[in-house]
Amino acid sequence: MALRTAVLRHIRVPAQTLTLTGSKQQQWSLSGSFRFMSSHDDHLTREDVIERVLSVVKSFPKVDPAQVTPEVHFQKDLGLDSLDNVEIVMALEEEFKLEIPDKEADKIDTCNLAIEYIYNHPMAS
Repeated sequence: MALRTAVLRHIRVPAQTLTLTGSKQQQWSLSGSFRFMSSHDDHLTREDVIERVLSVVKSFPKVDPAQVTPEVHFQKDLGLDSLDNVEIVMALEEEFKLEIPDKEADKIDTCNLAIEYIYNHPMAS
């Protein structure tokens, strides 16, 4: 079901028209053509992603919201440890309804990296 939903988000099929001719014959025709959307046609804007990522980081209990900017490093600038980093990534997964693989999650240690990853993820919502 999730795969079906993912595919349907990126494919648009033109509406079908029904024409009745003669006695109970039905003729179906497709008008137009299939349009395959790029991953960003029906996707979050960069501004939305930035706003929501910053909101998640600002709401983290150990963070001073006044220090949070798109350029902030979780450990160097905010004084968070690696466990806090994991918790922020988990909160981002929940916020954007996606799953970030552990190898990728380990690399996300700044707001900018989180923003880029989420903005480029086709399933982020």
